[in-house]
Amino acid sequence: MSEAGGILNAMSAPIPVDELLAFEGAHPRHSGWKEEAIRARFEVPPARYYQLLDRAIDTREALELNPMLTHRLRRVREVRRAAREPRRAG
Repeated sequence: MSEAGGILNAMSAPIPVDELLAFEGAHPRHSGWKEEAIRARFEVPPARYYQLLDRAIDTREALELNPMLTHRLRRVREVRRAAREPRRAG
């Protein structure tokens, strides 16, 4: 859900899509430090941050703000989904 340029966060105020993208662009690697930075900046657990980011990259706003990053994050998400899906014998 998007509300006035932000992705709704049940724990606090909406987090603007541009802030999510800016943070992810500046911190592309997943690490313990990044998790602490997520908690400090957005006041949400890392799992919730990634849920919000996943929703954000499906918005038109994300594509307009940063198309290259948005497409990269979508590709990474699809690769991870494909890796989790069980392979069918055929």
